[in-house]
Amino acid sequence: MPLVDPLPDAETPPELAEFFNITLGGTPNSIRTMSHRPEIARAFTALNRAVMANHGALTDELKRLIGYMTSRVTGCRYCQAHTVLAATRFGTTDERLRDLWTYRDSAHFTAAEKVAFDFAIAAASVPNAVDDDIASAMREHWDDGDIVEILGVVALFGYLNRWNDSMATTLEALPTQTASQHLSVDGWSAGKHGT
Repeated sequence: MPLVDPLPDAETPPELAEFFNITLGGTPNSIRTMSHRPEIARAFTALNRAVMANHGALTDELKRLIGYMTSRVTGCRYCQAHTVLAATRFGTTDERLRDLWTYRDSAHFTAAEKVAFDFAIAAASVPNAVDDDIASAMREHWDDGDIVEILGVVALFGYLNRWNDSMATTLEALPTQTASQHLSVDGWSAGKHGT
């Protein structure tokens, strides 16, 4: 049971619904919960837009996969489901989703993507595990702007992971279906986010 019930769509700021319809096909319960304080929902959405804008080598799909890695490390099943849904909407393949957690041995990811995943896992860990080797590898494959974008995704999902796990935000049908299809092989379930 969620700590705070999400507001109905009619009470969610309409400009937020428009943004999330594009990326997720609807306004997530996390935003509908934040909308109890609309200034928080608007500020979060503005940060989301800024972080997810691509100004360098990163793609929409890769950013969602980095968000998945962050959410997997922190254990937020709600965000795992949403990042996989968004990655499918931005063109990921079944093979890439299947190999996400075995990415180091997968031919479906580039060396740069593998380094970004290593970084995301280390940056999302508590205590933080970004060390000189990971930092050096990041600089070999990504420029400063790309590194800022990658860490922006990790930090954005760090916020969402804490929000949704603490709220026990209820998962919506579409992300639940997508996660069940692509993540159940790794033992994914909705857990406390189920209805």
